[in-house]
Amino acid sequence: MKAYEVQEFSSDYSGIVEVERDRPEPAADEALVEIRATSLNYRDLAVADENLEYPGVELPVVPLSDGAGEVTAVGEDVQRLSKGDRVVTPFAPDWIDGPVASEKIARTTGGNVDGALAEYVTFPADSLAHLPDTLSYEQGATLPCAGLTAWRELHEEGDLTADETVLVLGTGGVSTFALQFATMRGADVFVTSSSDEKLERARELGATWTLNYEETPEWGKAVRDETGGVDHVVEVGGSGTLQKSLNATCFGGDVHLIGVLSGPEGRVDPSHILTKGLTVTGSMGVGSRAMVDRMTSAIEAAGLTPVVDRTFEAADVHEAYRYVAGGNHQGKVVVSVDP
Repeated sequence: MKAYEVQEFSSDYSGIVEVERDRPEPAADEALVEIRATSLNYRDLAVADENLEYPGVELPVVPLSDGAGEVTAVGEDVQRLSKGDRVVTPFAPDWIDGPVASEKIARTTGGNVDGALAEYVTFPADSLAHLPDTLSYEQGATLPCAGLTAWRELHEEGDLTADETVLVLGTGGVSTFALQFATMRGADVFVTSSSDEKLERARELGATWTLNYEETPEWGKAVRDETGGVDHVVEVGGSGTLQKSLNATCFGGDVHLIGVLSGPEGRVDPSHILTKGLTVTGSMGVGSRAMVDRMTSAIEAAGLTPVVDRTFEAADVHEAYRYVAGGNHQGKVVVSVDP
């Protein structure tokens, strides 16, 4: 079967190589999935890029945590899945339910165990969530990391309600899902971006307010002045944006620290956290399969459609990586593995 491996770290992603592997057979508690589509996250760039240094990666490794496909065989002990089931792949295959624990997130798909960028992959059957019939494989491939991260932070951890406000930084995969999940709940959403075109699209997706942060460098104060302070911030920038996010938040608000797209360096004044009683929570391990089940049920009930910016063929995977690294996408970038 055809697969792709990160065989060496490289800044231009040339270390990702197409290879031939034997088709795997499922163990007694596993399912074999024919992958139809995968999608890229910033974390996947870090796994392959020599300048980003994602921890715990041992090469070669099949990249990408996020995929969707069809079960083609199951092990003898598997009861909850059958041949022909449509499923999405897990980010943390050992986290089935319950609160996060170190042993549940010790293994991560496309990081320290092989990922989804192959024609066939085996996973523990209990880790695979069903893909709703309302979604295509391309749309389903956007869910395991970006979709679940936004869902967990706003709904599982944040208990978002319709009378609250959410600040979303940018229009990438997690941010766009956060916008969609927040508006699905009835909350008002403030979206920032450097692109007026992306902001217009965000308004089409339901954003109440938008702001170009290049035109308004002190956007944290501007958000607070407009809203009185937001209840939740989906913080994907890290140290480079965290100070302004803290400024934008209301008394008793929640800052969900998800990414470090602006880099790890920077200094943060904790005074806003202290004087406003803010809760700053770091997101670890993305989420459990049970969370995926609740998320997909909500998506199906609401008729929500994940935003796919562009789809690449597997042969063009290097171009897909470079496109994501360029930061011009809105929503998710998909790589098709469909034969």
